[in-house]
Amino acid sequence: MATTIHPTAIVEKGAELGADVEIGPFAYVGPEVWLGEGTRLHHHASVEGNTVLGAGCELFPYCSIGAKTQDLKFKGGSPGLRVGNRNVFREYVSVHAATNDGEYTVLGSHNTILAYSHIAHDCQLGSHIVMSNAVSMAGHVTVEDHVVIGGAAGIHQFCRIGAYAMLSAMAKLVQDLPPWFIADGTPAVVRAINKVGLERNGFSAEQIERVKQIHRIYFRSGLNRTQALEKLATHADVATPEFRQIIEFTAQSERGIAPGGS
Repeated sequence: MATTIHPTAIVEKGAELGADVEIGPFAYVGPEVWLGEGTRLHHHASVEGNTVLGAGCELFPYCSIGAKTQDLKFKGGSPGLRVGNRNVFREYVSVHAATNDGEYTVLGSHNTILAYSHIAHDCQLGSHIVMSNAVSMAGHVTVEDHVVIGGAAGIHQFCRIGAYAMLSAMAKLVQDLPPWFIADGTPAVVRAINKVGLERNGFSAEQIERVKQIHRIYFRSGLNRTQALEKLATHADVATPEFRQIIEFTAQSERGIAPGGS
């Protein structure tokens, strides 16, 4: 199928379009934009700035992708946005460019971002992420692969969410959420392991049991963080990927780890 551009759409000179791109009525594509093969813009969707979208992305009405950062520290230049393949941006989603010249907000592939959600400047998102409606993600947030974020959740600047974690609807995350766990509340606390999510993603019974052990030691033992990490570091399973991952995630934390809760 050839690239199709509706007569009412605006595609600025300089924009680069891959094969089979479809641009609907009243959509807008800026002069620095590169759209990958098979990407589709529904009516009134907008892509601007120094933005690259991979193949097979779908942009629903009134979403705004690649616009200038809202960060008041912006000093000019050409910061941008880099997006992988087969991402879905539903109605009124906004994803902003980075703040500093030569830097990028980044999304991986196969992400689904539902209506009214916002991804701010300099966020770094992996792949296979689902963000429910009206999620607000502040600047410099990092989200690893296979994360699920519930509707109307809020995520503080510089927070990190580990792989296969889940942040519940209406939660307010102000510290890092480690991989595999479910956090809920305002502020969010770790409630349980994401057992259903792990099972759906092919984790073995042995892997899930190790995650349970980590949860008990880290969040249920009454130990402080230093003591819990020392116990993890001397555990018989310390060489397994799960134990190494939680130790490394904690070591990299700048905002601290979300506490456990009942």
